[in-house]
Amino acid sequence: MKYVSTRGNAPSLDFEGVTLAGLASDGGLYVPEAWPRFSEAEIAAMAGLSYVELAVKVMLPFVTPSLTEDDLRDLCTRAYGRFAHQAVTPLVQFDQQHWLLELFHGPTLAFKDVALQLLGRLFEHFLAKREDHLTIVGATSGDTGSAAIDAVAGRERVDIFMLHPDGRVSDVQRRQMTTVRAPNVHNIAIDGSFDDAQAMVKRMFVDSHMTGRFRISAVNSINWARLMAQVVYYFAAALQLGAPQRKVAFSVPTGNFGDVFAGYVAAQMGLPVERLIVATNVNDILHRALSSGDYSAGTVTPTAAPSMDIQVSSNFERLLFDVGGRDGKALAEQMAGFESTKAMQLTNAQRQGAAALFTSARADADDMGQAMAWAHEKCGQVIDPHTAIGLHAARTAGIAAEIPVVTLATAHPAKFRDAVERATGTRPSLPGRMGDLFERAEQYDRLPGDYDAVRDFIEAHATPSA
Repeated sequence: MKYVSTRGNAPSLDFEGVTLAGLASDGGLYVPEAWPRFSEAEIAAMAGLSYVELAVKVMLPFVTPSLTEDDLRDLCTRAYGRFAHQAVTPLVQFDQQHWLLELFHGPTLAFKDVALQLLGRLFEHFLAKREDHLTIVGATSGDTGSAAIDAVAGRERVDIFMLHPDGRVSDVQRRQMTTVRAPNVHNIAIDGSFDDAQAMVKRMFVDSHMTGRFRISAVNSINWARLMAQVVYYFAAALQLGAPQRKVAFSVPTGNFGDVFAGYVAAQMGLPVERLIVATNVNDILHRALSSGDYSAGTVTPTAAPSMDIQVSSNFERLLFDVGGRDGKALAEQMAGFESTKAMQLTNAQRQGAAALFTSARADADDMGQAMAWAHEKCGQVIDPHTAIGLHAARTAGIAAEIPVVTLATAHPAKFRDAVERATGTRPSLPGRMGDLFERAEQYDRLPGDYDAVRDFIEAHATPSA
């Protein structure tokens, strides 16, 4: 499998190359040069497999020849052995039509663990082979940071620098990052929003001064390997609900568009997906883009669902590339215009291509609270604010009654205790394995929202590439 950049002016790479590179050298994102596709019979044969074996089946076309099947199986076995539920991503029923896919049974209680536990091991595998050192630079709106830090803390040949917007993540999210004591972990709180942090990370990938000294890579969903691992749980849920003989719809709380794009990839691979519902909070650039073609960034509004407080969704570029004819030069011009003006209109081809599979919905604070209350009072389920936004979108999407609708539960409710308690009257507890989180000492650096300050800090603390 070879990978190409969405902006058409970077070298094509194999799976090992794109995993270590993260962002393409032309500022684009890597995607497979063609989508592998399973037949209906091949998908039917996946029913009943363990999560590890299903992961091997789904991901093997993407990693060959960089990894053998046995390599991939070993990495998946070790990655998913750390999850607290034997099913890894169990499915729970709300009512006759609606289901909850619990993606928070990993070590940091968020869906990011599903991909990042594997990505940390992929980094280690490829770097050992190359005898090289990696500098991971990431931005987090809450959950990516803790999941990435857990995945690489203490690992040889890797330094990680994680930026988060100061004061704009929950106390649990922050402490999951800042209480990890490992010499290769550096937490940076910046004065600004997640979008500011993400823009700094992207800029660093095209900063020749930094890329000339350090092998810089990403753990955000701009890294293809991370997104690839998320495709697996769409197959897992759909197979349990009758695929391939039965179509399934998915509602996905969406910020950076990576999780829902993984559902798009599953559909391109042959999974019978009825609809992908993009659920946003009041930071609704994706809802506006999909419903009216208006991809214009506004000011980020802080909410009780901070992982969705985003106005620039990096992975949306992958969809625009794929449904817009895979014209890298045209997309590069389109994205350059957006980066300079923070506004653009989708082309007719992009709008029509997206509309074939995607719909969207926007939830405000009242919608979110009502969804949490409904899940608790009517179904006995306590869900977090992000999942509640997905559930609101699922219940208002008008999907035909015979089609099961799966809402992705992206975080454990205890990560957002105050918001859950306001909506349900119940204050969720952290699982026992995290019970002492608030007794651990924190350690992090505060920096201004200035690229040069962040770059200088990383340069002073990172290990140069071999």
